Amino acid sequence: MRAQTTEYARPEALPYKNPALCVEERVNDLLSRMTTEEKIGQLLCPLGWEMYEKQGGDVWPSAAFKRMIAEKKVGMLWAVFRADPWTKKTLSNGLNPELAAKAANTLQRYAIENSRLGIPLFLAEEAPHGHMAIGTTVFPSGIGQASTWNPALLERMGAAISKEIRLQGGHISYGPVIDISRDPRWSRVEESFGEDPVLSARLAAAISKGNGGGQLKKEYSTITTLKHFIAYGIPEGGHNGNSAIVGKRELHEVFLPPFKSAIDAGALSVMTAYNSIDGVPCTSNKELLTGILHREWNFKGFTVSDLISIDGLMENHSVAATLTDAAALAMNAGVEVDLGANAFAQLKEAVENRQVTIATLDTAVYRVLKLKFEMGLFDNPYVDPQRARRNVRSPEHIALARSIAQESIVLLKNKDDILPLAKNLKVAVIGPNADNRYNMLGDYTAPQDEGNIKTVLDGIRSKLKSSQIEYVKGCSIRDTLNTTIEEAVEAVKRSDVAIVVVGGSSARDFKTDYLETGAAVASSQTLSDMESGEGFDRATLHLLGQQLELLKKVKNTGKPVIVIHIQGRPLNMNWADEHADALLTAWYPGQEGGNAIADVLFGDYNPAGRLPVSVPRHEGQLPVYYNKKSPRGHDYIEMSATPLYPFGYGLSYTRFEYATIKAVQKGKDRFEISFRLKNEGQRSGDEVVQLYVRDEVASVVQPVKQLKDFKRIHLLPGEEKMVTFLLTANDLSIIDNHFDSVVEPGMFTVMVGSSSADLKLTTQIEVK
Repeated sequence: MRAQTTEYARPEALPYKNPALCVEERVNDLLSRMTTEEKIGQLLCPLGWEMYEKQGGDVWPSAAFKRMIAEKKVGMLWAVFRADPWTKKTLSNGLNPELAAKAANTLQRYAIENSRLGIPLFLAEEAPHGHMAIGTTVFPSGIGQASTWNPALLERMGAAISKEIRLQGGHISYGPVIDISRDPRWSRVEESFGEDPVLSARLAAAISKGNGGGQLKKEYSTITTLKHFIAYGIPEGGHNGNSAIVGKRELHEVFLPPFKSAIDAGALSVMTAYNSIDGVPCTSNKELLTGILHREWNFKGFTVSDLISIDGLMENHSVAATLTDAAALAMNAGVEVDLGANAFAQLKEAVENRQVTIATLDTAVYRVLKLKFEMGLFDNPYVDPQRARRNVRSPEHIALARSIAQESIVLLKNKDDILPLAKNLKVAVIGPNADNRYNMLGDYTAPQDEGNIKTVLDGIRSKLKSSQIEYVKGCSIRDTLNTTIEEAVEAVKRSDVAIVVVGGSSARDFKTDYLETGAAVASSQTLSDMESGEGFDRATLHLLGQQLELLKKVKNTGKPVIVIHIQGRPLNMNWADEHADALLTAWYPGQEGGNAIADVLFGDYNPAGRLPVSVPRHEGQLPVYYNKKSPRGHDYIEMSATPLYPFGYGLSYTRFEYATIKAVQKGKDRFEISFRLKNEGQRSGDEVVQLYVRDEVASVVQPVKQLKDFKRIHLLPGEEKMVTFLLTANDLSIIDNHFDSVVEPGMFTVMVGSSSADLKLTTQIEVK
C-alpha cells in the first residue's frame, strides 16, 4: 500500500479536507476559498524536470520549483521523470524508479506544506509506448502496437504502463496517440495507430481501459490523455504541425470516432493539436473543444494544450496579438490546462480585462480539481519508493513487451518458404539496425542501462552458437562516409544466409538541436541516424545513406537474403520486395524486439502482424490509404495506383481457408455475419480476420470499402472454427446531407478476408 497521511482525515478539517463528503461538495468548498491566482495556478503545467535536484540517493525541490509554488501556485507538472537529450537528463543525473518516487513525494510534500490551501500536485508523464523515464519498460511504438490488431493485449499494456507511472508517483499518462496517419512523410507516424478509424478506435479504447477506464480510485489508474485533437496526422506537405485540409463530414466520419471511443472507455484528458483546420487553430476551436467534447459527448475530464500551443496562437498562427489575447482565446474555446504555463500565466490580466469571466475560469478549475479528489490525492498523495524499486520494469512487464513485439512483426514476403530458418545454419548479421539499441526504441524514449535492450544480434545469439554468427554493421542509417560494406560482403560469402537489418531511426542524441516544444531540428550539420520522430519529416521515403548499396552488394553474393525493416514510417521497400528472399517489418519493436524478431526468424513464433497502414510504391502516390471515397482510383502512367503492400496485409507460416459465409438479420439494422475458418497448414498460428463493408448507394459519397470489425484468432494445425461478427446500426450509418447520423435503406456488400485487398468471401445484406 502507498504511505497514508492522516492530516486530511481529521473530523475538524475544513469541508474540502473531509473524505466523508462527496467529491462535488469538496470541490465546491475548495473552489469557494480560492483566490484568482490560486485558481489560475491549478491550470498551469510547467516543465517538470527542472523542479528537483538530486545527489546520491537524496532528492529535494529545486529553487525553480519553490519559486513556481510561491509565485505561480502551480498545481500540475509535466515530465518530472523524463530523461532524454532534450531535457539533458541522463542515467547519471536523472531519476531511477526509486528516486522518481522520492522526487514525487518531496515535491508533493513541499507543495502541500508551503501553500495556503495545501492542494496536491498532478504529475503528468509521457507514455506512448511505456513511461518515458529511466528504468521503465519500453514497449513497441504505436504503429507496432497497431500491427498486433489485438485490443486485449494492448489493454494489458495500458495497465502495465499505468502501474509503472503510479508506482513512481505520477498520475496522468500522455498517450495513446490516435492521429489518423495518411502521409508517411509526416515525422510522427510511428506514434500513431495508422490510417484506419475503426482499428484506431478499438485500440485506443483498450489502452484507456487498461489505464483504469476512468475509475481513478483504482490503485494504479492514471488519467489517459488522448493526443492530438484533431486531424494532426494529415498535415499539408507532411510538415509536422501544418494545417490539415479536411471537410467537416470527414472529420466526423474518420478523425473524431477514435477519440469518442477512447473517451467512452474512460479517457479523462484530451490534448489539443498544433495544426489548424479551415483557418481555426485546434487550440482555439470552440466548436471542437466545447461544442463536441463537453456538450455533445458529455466529456467529464479536462483538455490540455500541446506544449506552448497556446503561445502558438500568437507566434505561429497569428490569430492573437498578445499572449494575454492568446490565453483568453484558448480558455474561451475550452482549453483548461496550459502545458508550458506561459500563456495562462497571463489569465489574471485577461480576467481583469473581462476577456475571460470568473465563471469560465471556475469551470476549468473545477474539472481539474474534481479529478484530483476522485484520484484520492487530497487524502493519500504519497507513494512508497521501495515498491517502485521492486515493481517497475518487472519480469511480467518485460515478458509482455516481448509478446507485443512478437505480435507486431509483419511478414511481408517469404519466397519458397525460406523462413523460418533452420538452427544449424551459419548466418551473417548485417546492417545499421542489426545491433543498435536505441534504433530499436523510437521517439519518446529515455536513456537505457546496458543490457536492457535486446537487438536483433542479441536475439540471434540467443538462438545459435557464437561460431554460427558473423556480424558486420556495413553502414549507418544516414552517414555515407564511414562504411564497412566490403567487410559485410565477405562475411556473407562465408555464411549460408544473410540477415540484413535496415530502415530508419528516431534515436535522439546530444548533438541534435531541439525546439522549445521538444521537436528535433533536422540539420545537415548534425549527421545522426535520426530520420524519423517528431520534427523529422521526410520529402522522400527511400532508404538513406548507403543502405540500398549494402543490400545490392549482399544480394550479389548469391546467398539468400532476409531483409528486416526497423522503422518509424513505411519506407520504400520496392527493392526488397523484388529481390529479397524474405522481408519483414518490425517497426520500432521496443526493448524485447531483438528477441521477438529472432523468435520469428527461427520459427519459435509464427508471425501474424498485419499492416495498420498502406506501404506506398512511390511518394507520388500519396495519399494512398485503402478507404478512399468512391470512385476507385485509376493507375498512373508510370505505375499502379495500388500500394506495394495494402492495409491489413501480413503473411504467416501456415495457411488459412475461409468458407461458407452467411448473413442473418437479427433485428432492425442488425446482421450476424458468420463463416468458417480453418488452419490448413502444419503449424499453429494466428489469423487476423477482417470484415469490410461497402454501402452500394448512399446520399453522400462513401468509401470504396471500410473496415468494420476484426478478430485475431489462434488455430492449431487442422483446426477450424466458425467466426461470427455482428453488424449494427453504428456500422451501417452515415452522416447524411442534413448532417444527421442515419442508416439509409439499401444494399450493403459485406467482405471478409485477410487484408483490405485479399477479400476471400463476399455477401450482401439489405436494410429495408
